[in-house]
Amino acid sequence: TRSLSITSVEQPMVEKAQGDKVTLPCTFVLSEEDEGPLDIEWVLIPADNQKKEQIIIMYAVDRIYNHYYAAMTGRMQFTNPDPRSGDGSLDILNLKAADTGTYQCKVKKAPGVQSQKIQLTVLVKPARTKCSVEGSQEIGKDVTLKCASQEGSPLLSYDWRRVSGRQELPATSTLNKNTGELLLKNASQDYSGTYHCVASNRVGTDECSVELNVTPPINTAGIIAGAIIGTLLGLSVLAFLVFCCCKKHREKKYEKEVHHDIREDVPPPKSRSSTARSYIGSNRSSLGSMSPSNMEGYTKTPYSQVPSEDFERPAGQNPTFAPSKVAAPNLSRMGAVPVMIPAQSKDGSIV
Repeated sequence: TRSLSITSVEQPMVEKAQGDKVTLPCTFVLSEEDEGPLDIEWVLIPADNQKKEQIIIMYAVDRIYNHYYAAMTGRMQFTNPDPRSGDGSLDILNLKAADTGTYQCKVKKAPGVQSQKIQLTVLVKPARTKCSVEGSQEIGKDVTLKCASQEGSPLLSYDWRRVSGRQELPATSTLNKNTGELLLKNASQDYSGTYHCVASNRVGTDECSVELNVTPPINTAGIIAGAIIGTLLGLSVLAFLVFCCCKKHREKKYEKEVHHDIREDVPPPKSRSSTARSYIGSNRSSLGSMSPSNMEGYTKTPYSQVPSEDFERPAGQNPTFAPSKVAAPNLSRMGAVPVMIPAQSKDGSIV
């Protein structure tokens, strides 16, 4: 065990930024007493002691095996392609935050065995840093400049500086490096300008800028008065439109009612057939009460002279019929009952 020794300087902790490359050192020397096969292993020791160690890469029997740890496939390799030269250091490319952990290098060559541990911490640089202004940018008001990074490993630190006009920060400003807030009390127009923020941690920095423009107070009374006047005008226009719509609706309704009343006052037209039936019916009743003696004074009324639907006969007036041997016309076509008119012969008898 005394013959084999690891010569690389021990580095208990290594910090690197995400995306960078890191070399974990592991150099060693052998002696003539070490006669067994050379075996080099890099393992990842889990934070939970209940879990087993994970082999990352191994050199054994003159071959390299690097397919044990899928999370680093294609991103890890021995620094020296031939570890038998005494260099078993490990290169990890394109570091990720998940690569953070404790790594151990084990070198075996019977009877010698040696190992060395290194704590690797992968940090994320500050990124997507944004600057903003909070509060009213009016004279006499308190204004807060904010700076925050969307990405970045703790501990993040923020620093503000003024890059236009006077380079120094205002005398009333208060800076919180941990939160990135710069408070400007009782702001004046002299505070206007461009402010620059730098976010940093142990592995990198990121920057952003914001423009501050301090202005006189706004005339709120005028704005309120204008808003009230505008509202009243709007309500007036709305009321006028409603009035016009209601008036137009009433006029249309009135026209419909007048038209309906006129149609109801006009009597329906009389039917020609009903007029004829009424006329013949009255004659029929009159003839029924006549005797042969009083039939001489009547003359027959031609059928073509039956009153039309526009003719109105005074009440109590009966038409006279002249005796005739000709039969009454067929009134069934008009919907009336046929009436046989008596005729008087030469000797005075009724036929």
